[in-house]
Amino acid sequence: MSGRLKRAAIASAALLALAAASPSAMADVKIGFLGGFTGPIEGLTPPILKGAELAVANVNDQGGILDGEKIEMPSGDTTCTDATAASNAADRMVNSEQVTAIVGALCSGATISSANNAGIPGGVVMVSPASTSPAVTNLKDNDLVFRTTPSDAYQGEAMAKLLRKKGVDEIAITYVNNDYGKGFADALDTAFTEAGGTVTAKEAHEEGKADYRAELGSLAASGAPMLAVLAYESGSGQTIVRQAIESGDFTDFIGGDGMVGENLIAAVGAGNLEGMIATRAGKPEIPGADVFAKLAEKAGVDPSATYAPQAYDAAFLLALAVEKNGSADREGLNKALREVASAPGEVILPGEWEKAKKLIAEGKDINYEGAGGPLDFDQNGDVPGVIVELVVKDGKFVEVGRID
Repeated sequence: MSGRLKRAAIASAALLALAAASPSAMADVKIGFLGGFTGPIEGLTPPILKGAELAVANVNDQGGILDGEKIEMPSGDTTCTDATAASNAADRMVNSEQVTAIVGALCSGATISSANNAGIPGGVVMVSPASTSPAVTNLKDNDLVFRTTPSDAYQGEAMAKLLRKKGVDEIAITYVNNDYGKGFADALDTAFTEAGGTVTAKEAHEEGKADYRAELGSLAASGAPMLAVLAYESGSGQTIVRQAIESGDFTDFIGGDGMVGENLIAAVGAGNLEGMIATRAGKPEIPGADVFAKLAEKAGVDPSATYAPQAYDAAFLLALAVEKNGSADREGLNKALREVASAPGEVILPGEWEKAKKLIAEGKDINYEGAGGPLDFDQNGDVPGVIVELVVKDGKFVEVGRID
């Protein structure tokens, strides 16, 4: 081979190598998922992941993202309650997996740890479908942390309103001692008191204990007929409800969103929980909710699973933002996310990837109206939402309706 041809071959090989190393060279676009696969919400996490994966499948099945690349969704376990585990899982996503963005985390404390220790330093947009603590609102996050579910500042008000409407005058509150539990308990306490009710006792408890009988004795001594349990259905919440029934300290309960799961009913017994009420984020009466339900049922995903609609919205929104941003780069993604999530623009419903991709290519604005509601992020990355009432009936949590 002549020197000239050899130099040309070397140059060509170098260009090929550079192209292969480039993130834009038809490589998968990675959007990570952080959830509590072990720990107190292990029963809630798999359906939430399925909601996010359904959005990814809708994108990949309709031609993919950007120039035909596919979205890949690596996952990490935060355990929900271990800040170190959450930070490590997020660090792997940000620095090893090199994700463009993250769906998650789920538990509020895990989201805060993940964001502070990996997401924010790495410039990675995070959209949580389930972190409801008011503490998330106040993160100094450089506009990188968003959520597709309403804050517990709102859920606490809705729960208080529901209780007063049912004629409940007195409650005791037990809450898991973390960002989620404390924020929810404070919101419920304030709203219930302002509505004319009395909180006879409000006590924190630590996650992971085998025995909560001392705490229950103290709460029962306050004289309240109903116990509000703001904890997790596979963790302390389950143990507290079971031991309260066994000891006769309480028979009437109301739970927050973290308590709405099949594991609670399986462990405590359907008969013991018949009539228990709960609250969680729900779907508004908008076209996006019905479209998502049909997509989910066709794919074998439970559309009513706790936070599955919000997880779909988080993943689909991030895909739209990447498309709008024009690359898998992290920089500029937060701005693109805000643009695709709110007016003005042509409305995009769940599953309408081809339509959205075409409009973006034409330089037109889009406005995603999701499965969980309109996702008009405020300056803190929060969204308005709908809170619904559920009741245990015939061994299942059944949605009763919206709390207005």
